[in-house]
Amino acid sequence: MSQLRIADFDFELPEELIAQQPPEVRGQSRMLLVDRQTGAWRDEHFRDFSSHLRPGDLVVLNDSRVIPARLYARRTLRREKEKPTGRIEVMLVEPAADNQWRALVRPGRKIAIGERLEFPSPDGMIALRAEVLGRGPFGERLLQFEPSPDFLDVVERIGHIPLPPYIHRDDAASDRERYQTVFARARGSVAAPTAGLHFSAQDLDAISARGVEIAKVTLHVGLGTFAPLRVETVNEVRLHRERYEISQAAADAVNRARREGRRIVAVGTTVVRTLEAAAGLGVENALEPHRGDTGIFISPGFRFRIVNSMLTNFHLPQSSLLILVSAFAGREHVLSAYRHAVHARYRFFSYGDCMLLT
Repeated sequence: MSQLRIADFDFELPEELIAQQPPEVRGQSRMLLVDRQTGAWRDEHFRDFSSHLRPGDLVVLNDSRVIPARLYARRTLRREKEKPTGRIEVMLVEPAADNQWRALVRPGRKIAIGERLEFPSPDGMIALRAEVLGRGPFGERLLQFEPSPDFLDVVERIGHIPLPPYIHRDDAASDRERYQTVFARARGSVAAPTAGLHFSAQDLDAISARGVEIAKVTLHVGLGTFAPLRVETVNEVRLHRERYEISQAAADAVNRARREGRRIVAVGTTVVRTLEAAAGLGVENALEPHRGDTGIFISPGFRFRIVNSMLTNFHLPQSSLLILVSAFAGREHVLSAYRHAVHARYRFFSYGDCMLLT
């Protein structure tokens, strides 16, 4: 096989198809059903999802919870004769150590090592303080926060939902509920596992009523999910690492389903990456309960050990997630389905429609 280029995973996407708002009611999305063996597709709706499940299937969800990771700060010091800086936007990326976080800071060029930032709450009181300890690429900073026994609780109170860069509006109060799955539990993501956004509690009940088993794993989604691939070929791609956890119950459910020959349906690329990254760590590819981090990059030629079917949203052109989906269902099949989705005016990306690959 000739070396694949990132440009081989491109498609034309009119900007007006990028969903800026969620559907009025959770689960009202359209769903493109794709047979990954033949490439045949059919237009359906997400409400049809459970009808494509069989008794005994195992549906695996990502229960990571999005934190309101976009914070606004002010500087406590600035250099002599320097003009005052407006508010500083700080986007938490991931914890680095005790009371330390990696964060994107804008305007980054103004914020030097040693600077101290204050984070006011809506009532004007200072809720958090931090010192800049180091620099990283693309405006990243390492922040040392003053100890707080309830740091994430404070972030929940003063932070803003980190809507993706292709949603061109400020976050609204409603995003705190809609940019979050109904089964979200473990706080840590700075972007939503978006395939799970379609499900209501009633949808989960309907799935269980069909004799379908549900298991949950945790992968905390980082901002790397939106980062452009700054290389030319697929072989050069290196992804940011993301933290994940597989419980004893989830490992048992997956191992049992595999032994019994039952389908494993992954809800979202984050679930695919979690399961497939962990597959080779146990004896005979069995899952073992553990926590760790992964930078797994799945591209054409990858041998899927666990996942048999996938529900996923429509992804960015030339992105690692589109490449993953292409590895699962074939690049030509996937790009053909995407071209149809564009022609049929599907809604794209986080708040958009979905596709079920069987």
